[in-house]
Amino acid sequence: MLELKEITKKFGGKTILDGIDLTVQDGKILTIVGPSGAGKTTLLRCISGLTTIDGGEFLLDGKSFDPATNRDNDSVIGVVFQDFQLFPNLTVLQNVTLAPTMVLKKGTQEADTEAQRLLKRLNLDGKADLYPYELSGGQKQRVAIVRALAMHPKLLCYDEPTSALDPDLRKEVEQIILTLKQEGMTQIVVTHDMPFAEKIADEMLRVEPKD
Repeated sequence: MLELKEITKKFGGKTILDGIDLTVQDGKILTIVGPSGAGKTTLLRCISGLTTIDGGEFLLDGKSFDPATNRDNDSVIGVVFQDFQLFPNLTVLQNVTLAPTMVLKKGTQEADTEAQRLLKRLNLDGKADLYPYELSGGQKQRVAIVRALAMHPKLLCYDEPTSALDPDLRKEVEQIILTLKQEGMTQIVVTHDMPFAEKIADEMLRVEPKD
């Protein structure tokens, strides 16, 4: 269980997050919704440790936890970015296995085997040797999810996972997220897509821009 207590964040003197309190239960899906500029992505970046907070506290399973400094954070919180952030000079397989071999110190064969299993699971059979430019937007999204899953995170975060996808691909991402929930994955999804948010959410947090 992840708990946020009085989380605050300011940029240039402007308060973006003002005393955010929330609890994300294990195996549940929390969606974070609200208009552009309300702080949705900032909150997600704070949760994932990509942005440091100015005040407040994170608790993971009841213990104090700092996502920004935790050395094992890659295997605690995974992130699927809005623009995917795949390495263009690496194949799909190399994108997926890079972090497990460098951070988790897995052997190449073990990392490759697991990557192939995850690619098959997300209907990416035969794509391992392709480069990102050879993939569709939906395929890039699934590769980004596979790359995050390969680190065995306790919690998986998504930033606007349907923003660049057509309706059919949105349904595909929806199904992936719901399937991961059935397998026990805790997930946080930032989205402006309210119908999508309502379909997947166990809980919904609405954030509003600060004056």
